[in-house]
Amino acid sequence: MMKVAKEFHWEMGHRLTFHKGLCKNLHGHSYKMIIEFSGNTDKNGILIDFYDINSFIKPILDELDHSIMVNESDKELIEALKKIGSRFVIINSETTAENICIYLLELIKKTNLPKKISKLRIQVFETDTTYAEEEMMIE
Repeated sequence: MMKVAKEFHWEMGHRLTFHKGLCKNLHGHSYKMIIEFSGNTDKNGILIDFYDINSFIKPILDELDHSIMVNESDKELIEALKKIGSRFVIINSETTAENICIYLLELIKKTNLPKKISKLRIQVFETDTTYAEEEMMIE
């Protein structure tokens, strides 16, 4: 099975409402994502073209870049962001690195992935030394 990977970067803010430490405060990260595609290559020896990866990942990250990711239950922050006209993306979970992995995988799975892709794996880095990782089989 062949694996192909590509790295992406974006800036995004969030807060963890449940956190007992500093992460309960609104803050941001220079996020890095490494996405890995697995499957069998075609007759030309290609699993997925790097240009094609950009075509479906870039719109997802363009929405996240320089925005605030907010848990749908964080009504106070959502109202404040609306009031000041700030960019934000609402998800249905806490905005942990682990949940961001799952969120991104679900979005990527809904794109026009080549049929020969059988597995996706992503790593989402919040800092240079901390990341969460998740993988998903594609039916």
